[in-house]
Amino acid sequence: MTENSLKRRLLNGLACGLIALVPAPLFAQSLVTTSTNTYGTPGGLIDMPTAEVAPDAELSTTIAHFGGTTRTTLTFQITPRLSGSFRYSALKGLQVPVRGQIYPTYYDRSFDLSYQVLREGQYNPAVKVGLRDMIGTGLYGAEYITATKGFMDGRLRVTGGLGWGRLGSFNSFSSTGTRPTALLGTGGVPTYDRWFRGPVAAFGGISYQATDKLKFMVEYSSDAYPDETVTSNMFQRKSPWNVGLTYDFNRSTSLSAYYMYGSELGVALKFALNPRSSGPGSVEQAPLPVAVRRASAADLGWASDPAKQQTAANGLSTLLASQGVEAEAVRLTGSTAQVVVRNETYGNTPQLVGRTARAMTRTLPASVETFVVTQTYKGVPVSSVRLKRSDIEALENSDANAILARAEFTDGLENRALYQDSQAGYPRFDWSFGPYAKLGVFDPVNPARLDIGLKLDASYNFAPGWVAEGSVSSRLVGNLSNINTLPPNFASPNPPPVVRSDFKQYNQGHRPGIDYLTLAKYGRPGSNLYSRVTMGYLEPMYAGVSGELLWKPVDSRLALGVEANYVAKRDYDRLFGVQNYDVLTGHVSAYYDFGNGFHGQLDVGRYLAGDYGATVSLDREFANGWRVGAYATKTNVSAQNFGEGSFDKGIRITVPLDWATGQSSTRKQNIEVQSLTRDGGARLNVNGRLYDRIRETHQPDMAKSWGKFWR
Repeated sequence: MTENSLKRRLLNGLACGLIALVPAPLFAQSLVTTSTNTYGTPGGLIDMPTAEVAPDAELSTTIAHFGGTTRTTLTFQITPRLSGSFRYSALKGLQVPVRGQIYPTYYDRSFDLSYQVLREGQYNPAVKVGLRDMIGTGLYGAEYITATKGFMDGRLRVTGGLGWGRLGSFNSFSSTGTRPTALLGTGGVPTYDRWFRGPVAAFGGISYQATDKLKFMVEYSSDAYPDETVTSNMFQRKSPWNVGLTYDFNRSTSLSAYYMYGSELGVALKFALNPRSSGPGSVEQAPLPVAVRRASAADLGWASDPAKQQTAANGLSTLLASQGVEAEAVRLTGSTAQVVVRNETYGNTPQLVGRTARAMTRTLPASVETFVVTQTYKGVPVSSVRLKRSDIEALENSDANAILARAEFTDGLENRALYQDSQAGYPRFDWSFGPYAKLGVFDPVNPARLDIGLKLDASYNFAPGWVAEGSVSSRLVGNLSNINTLPPNFASPNPPPVVRSDFKQYNQGHRPGIDYLTLAKYGRPGSNLYSRVTMGYLEPMYAGVSGELLWKPVDSRLALGVEANYVAKRDYDRLFGVQNYDVLTGHVSAYYDFGNGFHGQLDVGRYLAGDYGATVSLDREFANGWRVGAYATKTNVSAQNFGEGSFDKGIRITVPLDWATGQSSTRKQNIEVQSLTRDGGARLNVNGRLYDRIRETHQPDMAKSWGKFWR
């Protein structure tokens, strides 16, 4: 029998068996669990996978240790059926060379994907297919098909499955061909030539939810742990049986203890949160109530009296200021009132518009029926929302979607004359001073390094669209400058220019340095068009000029952009000098909102090392401002020339501070977990890029968080 025919018969047989179990979809459910295993992936067993899934959008971190191995895993339930995991493992005593030498502790990065292909029915189990270490060195490489069925109202769950790779290494009963077993030195590329190939073994287990907080597990493992027990003697595998228990302290924290493989004690701690949640209770100021006009209200001739118009405008500006909204311009004409506002307070722009509309009902004459609220970014208008006063009065206690259906979104450029006539709020100076922390990860000697220092930020808006800003920082303590950054291309015949891999040189000493010092001009060259030109010291490593043009209709899910930069590499002291390296970079970008919270971006162009390629990004975004996503960049720098990691990729998380604190804020904390800092696929980091700030004022984005309109 040939390899392909055996593989085909095995998979077809399993599929037919599963299909035979399916009576009807009436009872279908996802079989959700809040537990994770030692690999940090959703599942109620110990070391083996199950067909369970985490609650939709759950973001969890699991730290597990046994037998000299510590695994730290970040897992995100991307959709109700699809989950992804990034894992960083420390294996003490593993005899695997790194960069030509063996370290006391081997550090490994791996990435998993799993998909629940079949939900649990009244008679059929849930079925999940998974790829473990699908982009990595292959140390944990495995694939599996597993089924889980719940009994006793789901308190008892039984799992059985088939595994390949690591999960097919003990007591295999068949094979689907030859599987490469060598570890990939650079890693970082899909190991598709190994998927579902090689020996096949069975695994299984049972979990029992004894109480609401306590669960017991027992499993039979098909992982022989050959690298840990044979090659390196990290522990002795005396038995395939594992037993354990999990205690849930609350919905976000759990502790597990195990006895594994007849010789080892294990422990795991899980922390979880769900970005879909509303976060802690709000402590922000309550909104003003809507003032309903009396039927007999008279305007007393305000429309023909400029002094009364100015009095009404001043009253509105004062009331808005008490709500944390700054009015840059107000115009009253007949039955229409237009107000241009700058958002320095609210993380959700519908809340800004809603509070502005409430204030307008309380200060403007009764004959004003139409409200137009125009938002600005860096002093230029970006979008307008037109509302009927009578709708606001009638729908205050209704669902927010009712007023959304009555709102009209238009290009803010329609009010160009209004904002150009006003100089309110200009010039404006803002500054902040405080501590900072900078983290470096994935050093083969020390996996995490940290710098702590002080930073001064300042910005000066001297006219609409014109902004000068800068940042100076000084390191107080830390060891980021000691990070082990051996040349990533030490074995490469044709390495790219060093444009990012020497980043530690910019973190030497304790003298203050300039992070950025720029002058920027923002504009509206035409309908649906936005522009930015920034010059100066753009970021800690590069100085020069950057230009951007964005096309984004106010009601469109699609946006297109182009960016061009001419930059020179800065001196390592982060002062005013530059090195003898300059480069022209640029990208053409497409952005698209797929709906259901998913947002994609494609950038094609030239990068800092002069290489050409593309970056693909996909994020899941939530109405409260959370964002979880990943990106990958591939250029004409080969995997060998790129070095460890093969190509640039990473995970990124955005946390809105108002979600964390309960207080209104536009600030967000961006967290990026990058595989490694290399020179291929490196892009300029410049402040003020347009797309994210423009789209948050447009209809598709505002509709997602419109529930905040009445808050």
